[in-house]
Amino acid sequence: MKVGESVQTLAYGSWPSPIGAALAAAHDGRPEFVGFVGDEAWWTEPRPAEGGRRTLVRRRADGREEQVLPAPWNVRSRVIEYGGQPWSAAVVDGAPLVVFADFADQRLYRLEPGGEPRPLTPLSPVGGGLRWAEPQVLVERGEVWCVLEEFTGDGPTDVRRVLAAVPLDGSAAQDRDAVRELTDDRHRFVTGPRLSPDGGRAAWLAWDHPRMPWDGTELIVAEVGDDGTFRAARTLAGGPEESVAQVEWARDGSLLYASDRTGWWNLYRDGTPLCPREEEFGGPLWKLGQRWFAPLESGLIAVVHGRGATALGILDPDTGEVVDAAGPWTEFSPTLAVHGERVVSVGASPRSAYEVVELDTRTGRARVIGAEHDDAVDPAYYPEPQIRTFTGPAGRDIHAHIYPPHNPGCVAPGGELPPYVVWVHGGPTSRAPLVLDLEIAYFTSRGIGVAEVNYGGSTGYGREYRGRLREQWGVVDVEDCAAVALALAEEGTADRRRLAIRGGSAGGWTSAASLAATDVYACGTIIYPILDLTAWGTGETHDFESQYLETLVGPLAEVPGRYTERSPVEHADSITAPFLLLQGLDDVICPPAQCERFLARMEGRRVPHAYIAFEGEGHGFRRADTMIRVLESELSLYAQVFGLNPRGVPTLELSK
Repeated sequence: MKVGESVQTLAYGSWPSPIGAALAAAHDGRPEFVGFVGDEAWWTEPRPAEGGRRTLVRRRADGREEQVLPAPWNVRSRVIEYGGQPWSAAVVDGAPLVVFADFADQRLYRLEPGGEPRPLTPLSPVGGGLRWAEPQVLVERGEVWCVLEEFTGDGPTDVRRVLAAVPLDGSAAQDRDAVRELTDDRHRFVTGPRLSPDGGRAAWLAWDHPRMPWDGTELIVAEVGDDGTFRAARTLAGGPEESVAQVEWARDGSLLYASDRTGWWNLYRDGTPLCPREEEFGGPLWKLGQRWFAPLESGLIAVVHGRGATALGILDPDTGEVVDAAGPWTEFSPTLAVHGERVVSVGASPRSAYEVVELDTRTGRARVIGAEHDDAVDPAYYPEPQIRTFTGPAGRDIHAHIYPPHNPGCVAPGGELPPYVVWVHGGPTSRAPLVLDLEIAYFTSRGIGVAEVNYGGSTGYGREYRGRLREQWGVVDVEDCAAVALALAEEGTADRRRLAIRGGSAGGWTSAASLAATDVYACGTIIYPILDLTAWGTGETHDFESQYLETLVGPLAEVPGRYTERSPVEHADSITAPFLLLQGLDDVICPPAQCERFLARMEGRRVPHAYIAFEGEGHGFRRADTMIRVLESELSLYAQVFGLNPRGVPTLELSK
């Protein structure tokens, strides 16, 4: 139906929509890791139709966007599996010299105009090999300084991480010994070094098991000798209960960092708070090189900050005042780059997907300069979200975004209540941003509501809020999602009989745990989940999260029964609702063995379900064909369970 024609009265879930699965898949992903190369802004960008690879894009002076690397090059690091800043560049003799990590072999490569990428680092046959993140091209030293992740055995935790210097001349391409280590491996995890303006000091972050970086990190500073060696390293901030999320040097040589020592990630300069507020100027460091602030030459500081949402602003460190960029964007990603008085980040809104935004601090003008949002369909079909706060157990607040069914050409028959799906974000130390997501629009435009729940443990609301999940994973998240779903039903927004839950990774855990522990949902979609806590916490996952459960659930040695009690795999007999289980076969974070063990426990129980495993997919689906099948299968599940009649959707075969 075209907007403007007469409105049809059709049952929820059967509304015709121009937002198909292929359209949603084509717009999946976002620009990331922005940077300046001379006067040009560069960034990485997804290519779902090209096997899900990420390419490097440059914006030339005349405004043209240009792909720097063709297929099959995939600019993406695997350090800590979630990756990090995968590229860096410098201008040499007026031309860019680019260094990047390629996903296929994880080597660092050097690229110059008119040439082909040349490897700078060697391969290693040991375990996961050699991996690199946060490269910094230091032409004057003839080196690339970065984080090196080196596997020492075949196990996922047989790994060491150090700061390293890779020769720019390619002499280390076949020689591991030519890589110069800048630090020892006394710390399990490190971020890339930041050099002071005079080159005499380096600063970085470090932490150790069982802490995650949002639990506690150390800010370390060392002297840099003329020969490029680090000396007299010392800890200046942070600790087991203080998370320093980022560190940078100001132009005057002072040290800037974001610490949550007050319960909120706020900015500090040499230990002095610059803008004490109950909001966040930092966040969970899931990828090395994420940036929430960047100092400008003028002494001002570009910041991504907020409470429950993020804005792009300019902080005056002398007055503590922040002036936010004007524009339609209501959410900014933790990626920033500055050049002169220019600031580049990635922003989005409920009416626009993520795009590259440039702010001119002299004029205050912000504009889109890359990956510009283009309405692929009439925006009248986009969902119209509501920001809500619900009351959970013990009167606690629960933050959520509610997306009611919305289609300009359709209404439901009087008296019919819509089905709703609770969307659970991953992490679980993360947050669902309020931005345009065509996967959500795929459902809402057909007459299915979506409720994104930022349950206790989510970021953006201070350390106390995210601390609610400490030793309570599988309890607080399950309770909060159920409280929102039931509140929607009780207020007459949703049909109590047609509630579902879905999520990926940690969200897949919560979805499965909810089906096992509650009778709230009629069905669920479980995507690359954790299902067996004991196995996952004793060697079945990667090193970065291998001891995450020590805080999420409790020390395994002290509370082993809790791991069994909460695991969906141990409670398969409690699951009676139909479900769809989706898994990437190359996933090393939540491996297929978790799903296989769970399905073995479900065998013979005659619960309708489907299991789809995707070759070539890891943790987070990236290929367009995968995402199309995922969306259509999910919609078919809801159609069969809720009694809906969506048009043109292949029927998902449910087995018992």
